[in-house]
Amino acid sequence: MLTQEKNELLTRVGPGTPMGNLLRRYWMPIAGVSEFDKRATKPVRLMGEDLVLYKDLSGNFGLIDRHCPHRRADLSYGMAEPGGLRCNYHGWAFDASGQCIEQPFEDTAFPERNAKCRVKTKAYPVGVRGGMLWAYMGPLPAPCLPDWEPFSRPNVFSQIVLSDLPCNWFQCQENSIDPVHFEWMHDNWGKRLREGFGATYAPKHLKLDFDEFEFGFVYKRIREGIDETHPFWTIGRVALWPNCFFLGDHFEWRVPVDDENTLSVLWKLTHVPADREPYVQESIPTWQGPVFDEHGGWITSHVMNQDFLAWAGQGRIADRTQEHLGASDRGIVMVRRRFFEELDKLAAGEEPKGLIRDPARNVSVKLPVANNDTTLRGMTTEQIMKEPRRRVHLTSFILQAGQPEEVKRQMSQAMGVDMGEFTGLPPIMPRATVDPGSSPG
Repeated sequence: MLTQEKNELLTRVGPGTPMGNLLRRYWMPIAGVSEFDKRATKPVRLMGEDLVLYKDLSGNFGLIDRHCPHRRADLSYGMAEPGGLRCNYHGWAFDASGQCIEQPFEDTAFPERNAKCRVKTKAYPVGVRGGMLWAYMGPLPAPCLPDWEPFSRPNVFSQIVLSDLPCNWFQCQENSIDPVHFEWMHDNWGKRLREGFGATYAPKHLKLDFDEFEFGFVYKRIREGIDETHPFWTIGRVALWPNCFFLGDHFEWRVPVDDENTLSVLWKLTHVPADREPYVQESIPTWQGPVFDEHGGWITSHVMNQDFLAWAGQGRIADRTQEHLGASDRGIVMVRRRFFEELDKLAAGEEPKGLIRDPARNVSVKLPVANNDTTLRGMTTEQIMKEPRRRVHLTSFILQAGQPEEVKRQMSQAMGVDMGEFTGLPPIMPRATVDPGSSPG
């Protein structure tokens, strides 16, 4: 159980807060590159700051204060120019460094004053990786934008899903080091939702362990039906520091919008079957994942939607002074302790955990992967379709509800099978890409 003071240290992310200062040392994914195929600007709120992300007419990205320093107009309605963004109110223009580069009336009527040189707005560096746009809000020089190995895997179809969550980022991230919730929320409760009160219970967790490594934490588990030779115990799954979860075929970032709101960023890859190689994806689609249904209730059909409900159900900011932690929460205690230690390190002027400074080292950086079979790497269509656990990853999108028809179509073309709507039941069989005699499950 934490004191209120310590709970606030973990959760407050605004400018000048200890946690805000720590998180600003890391690159944060904030949008998809493909979003800017049809738009030039996007309003962004990040760690309590209102900003505008834009793509100029030269194809470069910038992230600057959302309000023009002239008369505070909203720059998310600005006009893209070859070298920056122009305010639609009076035409002042700014480059990616925040420098004012043009003041049309002043430049025309009083060119000798060169007034624009004295005006600069807040700006942050933008990086591109994995089809995503990333922001760095900390002191310069910035660390390397991590090049995690999955970003450069060949023969994959990737997609990016963004969701807006009405709760604090830290209760989302604590889920990354909580293995027992899989048994109850996704297995037992998920089955109850689908099958009613007659649903049987899933295999129990028997043993847990937690380790720390350079880029985060690993949790390991034994459930009924597996032993200590299983990859879930020998390798484990990764709570990626400071605000991500990595499961081999996808990343989940919990990006702080402010103290009471979080941007969920899902990056998911699916390997095409070996008989569909070589495959090159021209553009990674980005889509908005719904959180509520048409009646205003929480969507509970998909894995991450179930997580969203659990996180937000703790309140806008979870009150950890009221907790009663159990033996399964040892990983959560470890992560909290590490954050407190990192806050102390930062206050002492030391470098925080997990940064990569050497560009030579930042090339296809590998992370532990326990579930190679569900990434479908190197498997043929026939091999995948014979195994229900693999087949669902090929023929459905089980992580979040709301996959657009266009993205479903693109994925179907890449995989060579018809994409079904995930219902928690065995997905549909594909067309003639599989031997008609193959068993569906």
